[in-house]
Amino acid sequence: MSRIALVTGGTRGLGQAVSLALQQAGHQVAAVYHSHDEEAHAFAAQSGIRVFQWDVADYAACRAGVARVSEELGAPDILVNNAGVTADAMLHKMTPEQWWLVIQTNLGSMFNMSQQVIEGMRQRGFGRIVNISSINGRKGQLGQCNYAAAKAGILGFTKALALEGARKNITVNAIAPGYCDTSMVAKVAPETLQAIIAGIPVGRLGTPAEIGRMVAFLVAEESGFITGATFDVNGGQYMA
Repeated sequence: MSRIALVTGGTRGLGQAVSLALQQAGHQVAAVYHSHDEEAHAFAAQSGIRVFQWDVADYAACRAGVARVSEELGAPDILVNNAGVTADAMLHKMTPEQWWLVIQTNLGSMFNMSQQVIEGMRQRGFGRIVNISSINGRKGQLGQCNYAAAKAGILGFTKALALEGARKNITVNAIAPGYCDTSMVAKVAPETLQAIIAGIPVGRLGTPAEIGRMVAFLVAEESGFITGATFDVNGGQYMA
């Protein structure tokens, strides 16, 4: 069955792969982006997926943005909270601006976005929310107190919201990707990247498409008995 799916950070990297996977599954996708206008519009032209621009760290912008999507496409039955940023620094050197940028964007957006769709999902008796965490939210990472805290917080948010939505046929799950072949990972120094790959039992980086397929599985009608779970997609690098 075709649904309206909203994907934050949905025009680049993992989010782009998620948007494409949901489109291939037959859903009508709204891909949200914040910056990189040229890339976003090129993706829209190539894929036929509608793109919408707003800042997921801004509650009012999320409210207005979801209202626009609902008016133009229909109320979302699927939400993928994927948008995220990094601002790495050792804690003793981290600025308040670095801390709050990551917390508000990566974790605050869970509230900002989910609250806009949850009531409609409850009324219609169907909803699928997938929150993208990270391997570093599971195990921690040097220089990422802000990022690891936000990504770990997503897991608690997921479990609590899963309990709230369970009787209304709303499932809420999290995916904690490991290191994938994205532009963000491509910026890592070659020697560091080789060390990372050496620590992945399957011997390679993940692909964005593998994350996209996991999302498509979790939002399917047939996945209604799966909720409150975290799926580690990391090639065996970390096992909780």
